[in-house]
Amino acid sequence: MVQERPIRVECRLAAILAADVAGYSRLMHHDEQATHTKLTALLTDGIVPAISEHGGRIVKSTGDGFLAEFPSAVEVSSSCCAIPDPRQRATADAEDRRIAFRVGINVGDVIVEPHDVFGDGVNIAARLETIAEPGGTVSPLLLMIKFGGRSALSPPILASRT
Repeated sequence: MVQERPIRVECRLAAILAADVAGYSRLMHHDEQATHTKLTALLTDGIVPAISEHGGRIVKSTGDGFLAEFPSAVEVSSSCCAIPDPRQRATADAEDRRIAFRVGINVGDVIVEPHDVFGDGVNIAARLETIAEPGGTVSPLLLMIKFGGRSALSPPILASRT
């Protein structure tokens, strides 16, 4: 039996944000219900609206993280600034019980499907997320945006906002 070839693969340039909760296993071990409740509230009340307001969409959720796609580097950067910082929220939680995301951002070509994105743009964002500090963002874009796209730095230096 001959398999049909896809009609056309959709590719586009996108800004990708990969995020996960730092220390999620430890938080769940300490108190599953409280961790789940806090994470759900943080996503529903802060992160999802911030992403939507800046033209992004959550492509997939991984339980302790998510992958989001944006139309531009400016929009993903604005979205990150609008996401509540757990260190600045008034909370009675001890520091070791706070939910803090590690975020990686990259702009690159992606293959787009209705419920997923693939490609180097995604892979690089995911790798950058793994080196971010809890509550921080790693991206070669942060310096370029900060300097209005006129960076004299070559190659791009990774910046961390903590």
